[in-house]
Amino acid sequence: MRYMVVIEKGPTSWGAWVPDLLGCAAAGESRNEVVRLIREAIEIHLEGLKAGGESVPAPSSEIEYVDVTAA
Repeated sequence: MRYMVVIEKGPTSWGAWVPDLLGCAAAGESRNEVVRLIREAIEIHLEGLKAGGESVPAPSSEIEYVDVTAA
Protein backbone atom coordinates (compact mmCIF):
# COMPACT_ATOMS: atom_id res chain seq x y z
CA MET A 1 0.00 0.00 0.00
CA ARG A 2 1.08 3.54 -0.61
CA TYR A 3 -0.26 6.24 1.70
CA MET A 4 0.10 9.97 1.20
CA VAL A 5 2.13 11.53 4.00
CA VAL A 6 2.18 15.23 4.85
CA ILE A 7 5.65 16.35 5.96
CA GLU A 8 6.06 19.69 7.69
CA LYS A 9 9.15 21.55 8.82
CA GLY A 10 8.76 23.33 12.13
CA PRO A 11 11.08 25.81 13.84
CA THR A 12 13.09 23.08 15.58
CA SER A 13 11.87 19.74 14.21
CA TRP A 14 10.00 17.94 11.44
CA GLY A 15 6.52 16.43 11.64
CA ALA A 16 4.59 13.98 9.49
CA TRP A 17 1.02 12.72 9.46
CA VAL A 18 -1.17 10.50 7.31
CA PRO A 19 -4.58 11.91 6.31
CA ASP A 20 -6.02 8.44 5.68
CA LEU A 21 -4.96 7.06 9.08
CA LEU A 22 -6.46 9.14 11.88
CA GLY A 23 -3.91 9.67 14.65
CA CYS A 24 -0.94 8.31 12.73
CA ALA A 25 1.84 10.86 13.13
CA ALA A 26 5.55 11.18 13.87
CA ALA A 27 8.11 13.85 14.72
CA GLY A 28 11.86 13.90 14.27
CA GLU A 29 14.91 16.11 14.23
CA SER A 30 15.47 15.80 10.47
CA ARG A 31 13.42 15.12 7.35
CA ASN A 32 15.10 11.75 6.89
CA GLU A 33 14.34 10.79 10.47
CA VAL A 34 10.69 11.76 10.26
CA VAL A 35 10.24 9.79 7.02
CA ARG A 36 11.71 6.71 8.69
CA LEU A 37 9.57 7.22 11.78
CA ILE A 38 6.31 7.76 9.88
CA ARG A 39 6.94 4.59 7.86
CA GLU A 40 7.30 2.69 11.15
CA ALA A 41 4.24 4.45 12.58
CA ILE A 42 2.14 3.43 9.57
CA GLU A 43 3.17 -0.20 9.93
CA ILE A 44 2.38 -0.19 13.66
CA HIS A 45 -0.92 1.60 13.05
CA LEU A 46 -2.01 -0.95 10.44
CA GLU A 47 -0.98 -3.87 12.68
CA GLY A 48 -3.06 -2.36 15.48
CA LEU A 49 -6.09 -2.02 13.26
CA LYS A 50 -5.81 -5.65 12.14
CA ALA A 51 -5.27 -6.89 15.71
CA GLY A 52 -8.38 -4.99 16.80
CA GLY A 53 -10.47 -6.60 14.07
CA GLU A 54 -10.82 -3.33 12.19
CA SER A 55 -10.46 -2.99 8.45
CA VAL A 56 -7.43 -1.28 6.98
CA PRO A 57 -8.52 1.86 5.11
CA ALA A 58 -7.47 2.01 1.51
CA PRO A 59 -5.33 5.01 0.59
CA SER A 60 -7.64 7.68 -0.79
CA SER A 61 -5.98 11.06 -0.20
CA GLU A 62 -4.53 12.96 -3.11
CA ILE A 63 -2.16 15.86 -3.41
CA GLU A 64 -2.61 18.94 -5.54
CA TYR A 65 -0.39 21.97 -5.70
CA VAL A 66 -2.25 25.21 -6.31
CA ASP A 67 -0.46 28.29 -7.62
CA VAL A 68 -1.60 31.61 -6.20
CA THR A 69 -0.45 35.19 -6.54
CA ALA A 70 0.94 36.52 -3.28
CA ALA A 71 -0.80 39.66 -2.06
